[in-house]
Amino acid sequence: MFRSIFSSIAGAVGSKVASNALNSTINKAMSSVKGAGTIDKTYTFTSLPQSLEEFKQLPEAALNDVYAVAALSVLALTRFEASKDECYAMLDFLKGPEPLTPTGKAQISDRFMDGKFYKVNALFEGAKPENNYTPAQPYVVKVSSNPYSFENEGYATLYVHSGGADSPRPLKLRMKPSTGQWFLVEIQYLSDIRPPAAEDKWR
Repeated sequence: MFRSIFSSIAGAVGSKVASNALNSTINKAMSSVKGAGTIDKTYTFTSLPQSLEEFKQLPEAALNDVYAVAALSVLALTRFEASKDECYAMLDFLKGPEPLTPTGKAQISDRFMDGKFYKVNALFEGAKPENNYTPAQPYVVKVSSNPYSFENEGYATLYVHSGGADSPRPLKLRMKPSTGQWFLVEIQYLSDIRPPAAEDKWR
């Protein structure tokens, strides 16, 4: 009986220690960014990955830098035009424990209706309506946070810059405490932007 009681107490203490360890992981990860002002980070890629294996070989694919995960989401979407399956595979990797649902895939597909793939190119530096959203090379993605980006514990709302919009566009991410990695939750930056020069009937 005493052994049973002791085992229960030990189990409860062990669970509490594990819980504290997870909370500590979150707090350490968040302390460096939470409450900070506007932060801008840029990520440079010499080429665009053509497969999931190439994607995983990128240093940013360690997924321990929340800003880098945001930048990788842009690279994943560049594959949509040539291969939806490869695009979805990359996004599933970024989404980790919760891969894309059929609804999620349909929403992405809807954003590219009428061949508006320039929405993704516009997220690279140097791409603007005047040059039909032709990115500069190497490819550079700018990701920003603001003082409210990390106000919800374990979550982040970051912003990527588009040459076709007046303000950065958001996406949401979530941290997995047991690994310290960040995963993509929701992309919100594929809304319509200014048309490229070649498609602008008012130019």
